[in-house]
Amino acid sequence: MTADNAEKLITVVGGSGFIGRHVVRNLAKRGYRIRVACRRPDLAGHVQPLGSPGQIMAVQANLRYPESIAAACDGAYAVINATGIDHASGAQSFDAILNVGAEAVAKAARAANAQVFIMVSGMGAGANAESEAARFKAKGEVASAKAFPGAIIVRPSIVFGPEDRFFNKLAAMARFAPALPLFGGGHTRYQPVFVGDVAEAVAVLVDRGEASGKIYELGGDETATMEELTKFVLETTRRKRLLVPVPWPIAALMGTILGYLPGKPLTANQVALLKTDNIVSPAAKAAQLDLEGLGITPRSFRSIVPTYLYRFRKEGQFTAASGTPE
Repeated sequence: MTADNAEKLITVVGGSGFIGRHVVRNLAKRGYRIRVACRRPDLAGHVQPLGSPGQIMAVQANLRYPESIAAACDGAYAVINATGIDHASGAQSFDAILNVGAEAVAKAARAANAQVFIMVSGMGAGANAESEAARFKAKGEVASAKAFPGAIIVRPSIVFGPEDRFFNKLAAMARFAPALPLFGGGHTRYQPVFVGDVAEAVAVLVDRGEASGKIYELGGDETATMEELTKFVLETTRRKRLLVPVPWPIAALMGTILGYLPGKPLTANQVALLKTDNIVSPAAKAAQLDLEGLGITPRSFRSIVPTYLYRFRKEGQFTAASGTPE
């Protein structure tokens, strides 16, 4: 924490969300003043205890209303776009949030004369990606870079942490389902990255204060297939379930049907995301555009995930480690 940082205002758009709140925590530790821009500031009280009294302030902003974003970014030294959605719903479409909304944030950062602009995207983003969300993320990256020359793009792999929607969802399914599907045979590879490491990477880039225009790929310390990750969840939660390979066409049909159910337990877009390997590229490693290049040692999902998945065991944390899987 430095006195210089206390003079700098950082706007975190989507700062009340899963990744956003961890970014806010890391920036607060460094002494920055933080403005959390979100749709419902009345529901964002959980971010204020992450810093000192008066250090963090939640304000109302909506990506579909550029004027609100501009007001939230006014006077900011750095702007971070940490918004994202798993599925489209009504006005909250992939185009509105991941593309048009991303461009609006970048334009607001530029208009505010911010020194740094960072967009949190995803490792699967690409113009020809199978997933509709990944394609719109790629469009958002291009639009952001055009609106804010020197925009920094951060592409994490599957992000894990206490509130994640990957390991928690698998564990929840294992509680009730007699069998778990392995879409495409479960051969897709991932490099799960801890949300705290992603937040640290963003904070380091803010500290540097450079509008470098670089794209960072953030992955954890281990690459694992979907089958291996599913088995890890079952071992961690002390569950014994049948693993059933599901061909991609059937998986896509399942996603389409389940996407209409309340809560959307699975969508076609999520199935499409599972088709593509989600690991740091050799080019990013060589250019040091990864966690190690930022001086961060990635933490293992094997050491952290069990600290919050224990609640899915039959007796929670009281389940004996040597007990028989259910």
